[in-house]
Amino acid sequence: MKKHAGFTLIEVMIVVIVIGILAAIAIPNYTDYLTRSRITHATSGLAAWRVRMEQFFQDNRSYPAVGAGPCTPDTSGSNFDFACAASATETYTLTATGKGSMAGFVFQVNQANARSSTTTKSGWSGNAACWATKKDGTC
Repeated sequence: MKKHAGFTLIEVMIVVIVIGILAAIAIPNYTDYLTRSRITHATSGLAAWRVRMEQFFQDNRSYPAVGAGPCTPDTSGSNFDFACAASATETYTLTATGKGSMAGFVFQVNQANARSSTTTKSGWSGNAACWATKKDGTC
């Protein structure tokens, strides 16, 4: 009797189908995971920047003008550009604007610690009352 070696076409097709189903579930979940992890770069960056602004206020009794002190834009990050808008010596707004794979995300905080987030990325929702860190816009 002849011994058969290898796989049948049916066995190969079943393996391809199983891999396809796993990939259809895993790839979108992994992409969302990466996006959520990159959002923390914006929120932690804004929180740290806000601390520097408040320290400047404690030392000088006013917030710095745009381009002075801690109110200097930072575009060196790979996922977000940070900008400062100081409309007077008593108010400011810090903004993190997404770039690259994070394009469409905008996070803001002001001197009253009022946080907001907007997004134009498909499937994601912003939140005018906080920094949205999940797809549905929750904080």
